[in-house]
Amino acid sequence: MLQFVLKALFGSKYERDLKRITPYVERINALEPEIQKLSDAELAAKTPAFKERIANGEKLISILPEAFAVLRETSLRVLKMRHFDVQLMGAMALNEGKIAEMKTGEGKTLTATLAVYLNALTGKGVHVVTVNDYLASRDAEWMRPLYDFHGLTTGVIKSNMPHAKKREAYAADITYGTNNEFGFDYLRDNMVDHRNYRVQRGHYFAIVDEVDSILIDEARTPLIISGPADQDAGEYVRVNRVIPALEDKVDYDVDEKARSVLLTEIGVHKVEKLLNVENLYAPQNVELVHHVHQCLKAHKLFSRDVDYVVQSGEIIIVDEFTGRLMEGRRYSDGLHQAIEAKEKVDVKQENQTLATITFQNFFRMYEKLAGMTGTADTEAEEFRKIYKLDVMVIPPNRKMIRKDFADKVYRTQREKFNAIADEVKELHLKGQPVLLGTISIENSEKLSHLLTVKGIPHNVLNAKHHDREADIIKEAGHRGRVTIATNMAGRGTDIILGPGVKELGGLHILGSERHESRRIDNQLRGRAGRQGDPGSSRFYLSLEDELMRIFGSDRLGPIMQRFGMQEGEALEHRMVTNAIERAQKRVESHHFEMRKHLLDYDDVMNKQRKYIYLIRNEILDNTHVKALVREFTEDAVSIRIEQMLPGKKVSDYNFEALKDYLQSVFQVKYDDLEDVLRGTTKDEFIAMVKKQALDALNAKEEEIGTENMRILEKMIALQVIDQKWKDHLYLMDQLRDGIWTLGYAERNPIVEYRFRAFSMFEDMVTAVKDDVTEFILRAQVKEQLREEEADEEYEEVGSAQHSTMAGFDMSDGVAGQAVARATNRAGKPKDTSEAAKQTGGGASQRKSGRRKR
Repeated sequence: MLQFVLKALFGSKYERDLKRITPYVERINALEPEIQKLSDAELAAKTPAFKERIANGEKLISILPEAFAVLRETSLRVLKMRHFDVQLMGAMALNEGKIAEMKTGEGKTLTATLAVYLNALTGKGVHVVTVNDYLASRDAEWMRPLYDFHGLTTGVIKSNMPHAKKREAYAADITYGTNNEFGFDYLRDNMVDHRNYRVQRGHYFAIVDEVDSILIDEARTPLIISGPADQDAGEYVRVNRVIPALEDKVDYDVDEKARSVLLTEIGVHKVEKLLNVENLYAPQNVELVHHVHQCLKAHKLFSRDVDYVVQSGEIIIVDEFTGRLMEGRRYSDGLHQAIEAKEKVDVKQENQTLATITFQNFFRMYEKLAGMTGTADTEAEEFRKIYKLDVMVIPPNRKMIRKDFADKVYRTQREKFNAIADEVKELHLKGQPVLLGTISIENSEKLSHLLTVKGIPHNVLNAKHHDREADIIKEAGHRGRVTIATNMAGRGTDIILGPGVKELGGLHILGSERHESRRIDNQLRGRAGRQGDPGSSRFYLSLEDELMRIFGSDRLGPIMQRFGMQEGEALEHRMVTNAIERAQKRVESHHFEMRKHLLDYDDVMNKQRKYIYLIRNEILDNTHVKALVREFTEDAVSIRIEQMLPGKKVSDYNFEALKDYLQSVFQVKYDDLEDVLRGTTKDEFIAMVKKQALDALNAKEEEIGTENMRILEKMIALQVIDQKWKDHLYLMDQLRDGIWTLGYAERNPIVEYRFRAFSMFEDMVTAVKDDVTEFILRAQVKEQLREEEADEEYEEVGSAQHSTMAGFDMSDGVAGQAVARATNRAGKPKDTSEAAKQTGGGASQRKSGRRKR
């Protein structure tokens, strides 16, 4: 009741937003006559004047009306496009760090230029984030003349780009690129061994296009850079051979809702017999159990041409939300190897995580974050909870007149597909263009075959034909065109109606199945009815569709039987729509919980990652790290002695361990350690050992020379940190994979994960401090060292980084190896080894939260 009273008094959020920003629109419009009188030179001169005002402390909001008026006039002169008033509103939402929900065709790309221009005046760099390289390049080139007019530089980042060009792109005032590339570059920047190899220069302001796709859909899968693990990939081939012999509901149970498959007792015994093992769950068979489970999932939960395609002997993942191929990505945790074995292609070595971050934690690093999409309001709660982003719904420039017809539900897919083909044929003969949406490559090809049989010419747009995406979508609104699109690939490219199409009713959207997310359905519908154009939409469903079969057919099946529906008849009823919406809401809620679950775990890692990256950057950015190394040494002494001399009882002291530690790390020998400790307090003893440790470091510096010591400290500190961090990530993966079992003991897995992760991280940091000290003191230097210079031909990612750091076992002799490399290399060689390729862009992957249980 209170909610209705407040709404009556103050209006809805939508009304309050419009009321607040309308005065700004009026001020911008009032400035237009004055701005129009300026010459090109006078108009361009406004930019340095704005920059000076900002440098003098003036806030962006006070400059906004004039800056927006200036850029709108520039756009009219340079691009022949004048921003609508609603685009000014959308840009204000972006500048405030909000999400602007604007209907398809409202000109979001042009809208963003206003907020981009205003924030680029600060000189801190603005990132415009898109879903693929094509859109990043297209938008940058399209808007570049606008920014060039005002002396602002524009850059585009792409995968596999030369290091020097990428660094230049990030140095620009405005940088366009994909969410994946921005995220991977952040990880790669924190794996380099020279500060000049970093490409990014900070995270000030980002505008995310198709923000729901990037921050919601893709946020279920973290970014991962990986390298090869020491495991035999051939085991997957052996296990794969026995999977076809297992029977559903006898040897294993499949839970489609949870996307999981588990062996039964009978199945366990059968697998043991087939693999010739006595006890599948014996400790020595842990890896074998893992292989069996992953091969079962590969066979029973993952389908060719739905979840992945096979091209040139490679398994390539299909993005479940866009239908695009995810080149270079691999399923994690051995699932990709299991699918390779299933499809009888070359099984590649399993990978180990070297660096990882979720999109949630990456984008939350920005001082200001904003986004644009046509479908955000349904996820407003998640945007607010996870990203602290409010959604502002912007009214359309022209009234929406598209007709959305009720869904038609058939008993079988065969009946549904036949009905779809009949309607497409009818509309094609009439000349009305049709966009036919599917949710899988498999269904797009089935429908394509049906249309071919009926003699209907059409274009197919799916992951197998993504290279023609933009051209196909551009022509989809022409008279008589029929276009099949999987998961509405082609977002970001307007469908413009051809001559005479408006009179025929505009573009007709025909959905062949409901997606598990309402937003994806709305995105498909949103392709018709842009800028007041006519259009229509309808979805065709069957009880055999995945969403209906798993969540809805148990209710609808009996109803359809009760009505005595005949072959080819469809059911249209409000009850059907309600059942579908309930199913979609349940799935959306489940996915939100998955994303929240992923974030809960990554938040633990995020604190650790920030600490490690902070230390790495401190080492890279300082000429020498003498103070840091000595701080490490003193900390290590305090922690280790406290561990070995706990409490106040001498009987609890571990004298032998302490003797070994002091001798191995500091070459300090105590034959009479017990006597020494009886004659002093523990704090006095710690202070004495600290002094001895620092004296040992000073002696090493005198032995090898000050310049050599500074280079050695920096080099070894980086090597130790990287090796220990890599090992820690591996242990954290293992911890996370097994922590869920504590739920059976009525303990909260995430609480246990936080506790154990903190303890493991403390141990890792202490080990880093120990090893840095030990390796420096053990190093044998026989000639002058040279600090490495940055190589202009550096090959992106970890090629060089992993050839010089992560490839070592941090044990006796590593310091000597490191010194040898430093003295023998004049520059940085390009690492073309298989390991380097694995840790490069091709090994950057997205770990699937949906597929991993």
